[in-house]
Amino acid sequence: MSDNDAVELLHRRLGRIEALLEPPAERGEERPAWRQPTDGEERWAVTVAILVAVCLQLALPDRLTLDPHWLLPALELSLLLALAALNPHRRFDRTSYLLRGLSLALAASVSLANAWSAVKLVRELLLGIGPEGALGLLSTAGAVWVTNVIAFALWYWEWDRGGPVARAQGTKDYPDFLFPQMGQAGISAPEWKPYFGDYLYVAFTNATAFSPTDTMPLTTWAKLLMMIQTSVSLITVLLVVARAVGILQ
Repeated sequence: MSDNDAVELLHRRLGRIEALLEPPAERGEERPAWRQPTDGEERWAVTVAILVAVCLQLALPDRLTLDPHWLLPALELSLLLALAALNPHRRFDRTSYLLRGLSLALAASVSLANAWSAVKLVRELLLGIGPEGALGLLSTAGAVWVTNVIAFALWYWEWDRGGPVARAQGTKDYPDFLFPQMGQAGISAPEWKPYFGDYLYVAFTNATAFSPTDTMPLTTWAKLLMMIQTSVSLITVLLVVARAVGILQ
């Protein structure tokens, strides 16, 4: 092989390497459906979940909530109404620093209220005080557990690829959660992308299996959040079962 042939071969190989390093859009490749811009997600599912969380918080005994009992639920409803007023459309199709801040504040308020109730409940279980009878124990612990699932579903939904609006606009290339539909073609509709119900399922399965199931966390923050949720769920379930066994005996 002559020197000219060797140089030409080297240039061809370097060209192929540069092409592989280029972003998909510059190479002319079609991006997967979950990365393409689409209409914003409808707001009804997350709204229903937040209203359920508020109702569960109001149903808890006063001793397990911040004083006054209605304070955090009222704050959550106020934030929900403010978000609806600033973006009155039925889809999440607008974004701003204010909307983003209010949305994160709403998730934080739900988490704060439930964290307070969970700590108070664990304290009561460890001290052997609290609701008398298995039914009262299970209803109280069940409300805290369900609200915990909703709270973490909100965080997963808010942070994965920048939140619902950023996902709809396709502004982030790399996901924080890998859903099965994202890794294998032909098992879902071509236009599939994750919505709030998918993140609620992730939170539920993580709280029941105490580990990821079919959806894998990819980033550090996603793994930490799932680890925290698993720890809270495991401690709550173990203490409730131990207390229930003691009551039944």
